[in-house]
Amino acid sequence: MVLEVIALRPLVGTGFPRLCANRESLLSKECCPAWEGDGSPCGVSSGRGSCQDVVVPEEPDGPQYPFSGLDDREKWPLVFYNRTCQCEGNFMGYNCLDCKFGYYGENCTQWRASLRRNVFHLSHDEKIKLVSYLNLAKQTVSRDYVVATGTYQEMENGSIPMFSDVSVYDVFVWLHYYVSREALLGGPGNVWSNVDFAHWAPAFLPWHRLYLLLWEHEIRKLTGDMTFTIPYWDWRDAQTCDVCTDELMGGSSVFSSWQVLCSKAEEYSLQGVLCDVTEEGPLRRNPGNHNRNLVQRLPTSAEVAFALSLSNYDTGPMDRSANMSFRNTVEGFGDPQTGIGNSPRLNMHAALHVFMNGSMSSVQGSANDPIFLLHHAYVDSIFEEWLRRHNPSSAQYPESNAPIGHNARYHMVPYLPLRRNRDFFISTKELGYEYSNLLNSNQRIAEAMRPYLDELRNVWPWLLFAGLMGGILAVSLVAAFLKVKQRYQWRPMGDWNNPCSYFTAYLFKLFRIPEKKPIILDSITEKQPLILGNVTEETSARNYQTTI
Repeated sequence: MVLEVIALRPLVGTGFPRLCANRESLLSKECCPAWEGDGSPCGVSSGRGSCQDVVVPEEPDGPQYPFSGLDDREKWPLVFYNRTCQCEGNFMGYNCLDCKFGYYGENCTQWRASLRRNVFHLSHDEKIKLVSYLNLAKQTVSRDYVVATGTYQEMENGSIPMFSDVSVYDVFVWLHYYVSREALLGGPGNVWSNVDFAHWAPAFLPWHRLYLLLWEHEIRKLTGDMTFTIPYWDWRDAQTCDVCTDELMGGSSVFSSWQVLCSKAEEYSLQGVLCDVTEEGPLRRNPGNHNRNLVQRLPTSAEVAFALSLSNYDTGPMDRSANMSFRNTVEGFGDPQTGIGNSPRLNMHAALHVFMNGSMSSVQGSANDPIFLLHHAYVDSIFEEWLRRHNPSSAQYPESNAPIGHNARYHMVPYLPLRRNRDFFISTKELGYEYSNLLNSNQRIAEAMRPYLDELRNVWPWLLFAGLMGGILAVSLVAAFLKVKQRYQWRPMGDWNNPCSYFTAYLFKLFRIPEKKPIILDSITEKQPLILGNVTEETSARNYQTTI
């Protein structure tokens, strides 16, 4: 499958905009690139946006992170920039270039809703396209974004920029690493591990919702396929890694040649440095061969149903100890049968990561595995189902006292342009997408049948051609038979009103086939049906191996 990279306009990804990753921008602390349409900063001359001071919230954080002024992510993005583009209307992007999620058109006034499907309901061609797009993103260097490989202090407060080029895919690997890394307090081994700006607290679901939206947006721009959506893997009650097949994410696919980065969290902490985005070896998986004391099995339908029944989004200290918290239970730190926090075993979302037993099992490096996307798309669908069932007000999302980075008005780390946590505590319908498992029953049936109908459409011309040729052959045979009859003036041995009867009689005479005696059905012993119960089904799934 040949893919052409569309290079007509910048991509709408996230990270550090290349146009702002320079000495001048860092020293001025301003990231307000010009919009190419009119050449003005943020497209201000066309009313798309303007360069404004960054306003950070003053609400207090929880006690989990007792420091101030030591980590570049605190009060994001003030360490790097205090002026950025603030877009108007339906425009978005680091320079207000593009449209908000769900909108399109020259002035971003047209609406288009998309559908995220069950990965097993994709047609054969759609599965090929998914793998091809992922690999294209992995092989294509991002034109618009770079990633930081040093702290602001190591950059000497912006005088010596430390950024690196990575692929479109690896920009998102770095994003997930950077948001979840340990806080560097200065010097080798001097880190604070009880901090994560996207996990273990309320922003877990909104942060990953935006992550998937931006990733999806990048792929559309990269390929020019504006219909592309991320499929989801419904892993409820699964016994194995169902998506680890050669057709999808398995070891004989292109992913076996992928190299990972930002996967050695302990090593970075011991050295007191950031990931330098060098390749660190192949993608690893060994699903099911994990620590059974930590994760017994993949999540069940009953556990998902219990989580959905919890009416409170988050509770108490809003961390891993939260009781009867929907967020904490879905994330995997609340018991999915009782709702009690600090579960000794990991469940739900976290259980899948541990089950994969490889690159996915490290929080900081998990986005290296493309299964991460399918997994989090399903987690996002559970979040959406909870929102629709309980219809919470925006006030349910905590305004203050959540762990650092998780209050409602905190800017999500390390996204540029800026977005707040509460902005994505809303239905997917307001963001331009839907999940096929949340459609009504008739729509779900039609959706499940769609790939089979697509395959039928692909073979229909051949079936029509075969039928036409069969008809021509039949007519030719009858015509030839009638011509032979007329030429040799054969005496009918059958019923001339029934050509088949005559033709059969003629064949008997020509080849001297003796007439068979009628079969006496009463004398035939009835055969037993074939017993399939003892047949072992063979699978084509192949897995990556790891020593973990």
